[in-house]
Amino acid sequence: MHHGYKRWDESDRRKTMDPDAILSKAGLKPGMTFVDIGCGQGYFALPAARIVGPKGRVYGIDIDEEALGVLGRKAADLGLMIETIAGEGENMVACEGCADVVFFGICLHDFEDPEKVLANALRMLKPGGKLADIDWKKEPMEGGPPLEKRFSEEKALELIEGAGLAVESREDVGGRYYLITARLQRPANDNC
Repeated sequence: MHHGYKRWDESDRRKTMDPDAILSKAGLKPGMTFVDIGCGQGYFALPAARIVGPKGRVYGIDIDEEALGVLGRKAADLGLMIETIAGEGENMVACEGCADVVFFGICLHDFEDPEKVLANALRMLKPGGKLADIDWKKEPMEGGPPLEKRFSEEKALELIEGAGLAVESREDVGGRYYLITARLQRPANDNC
């Protein structure tokens, strides 16, 4: 069980949500720093590590230490570097002003305090950095969390804009998910 509902089959997930395509839409490129909040076993973190390459950096944050252990083993087997951090997104900042992309892969709806998680995401973003949120549509369908647990796309937009990010794009992904990308507009902090 994941946050009260059954984990979906990864092969089914790949039919409707290609991680490489999503990461490309998030603007991830070689040499970048990527923070995956709620990374689980690495559905997005592993392809991100391959994309950023040896000059980039990937942080994977999750409350599930068992999932982080699986992610660490998968990364080692593939020769990829991912720094895993166990803890709640509400209380975690992997780095200050370091991230080119902070990513929420099907998890923003899971946090008790999404505003605090987004505030921490902003602390991690470089000036001009991007936040990407892909999540379940709030529509009846097989799989995923209960409908009452999901955020509508409008609710996610409200939270992201409320955090001070400028929304750049929003789109449908595979008929089951939405993807929102937003950019940090604040000036550079001389202390970072």
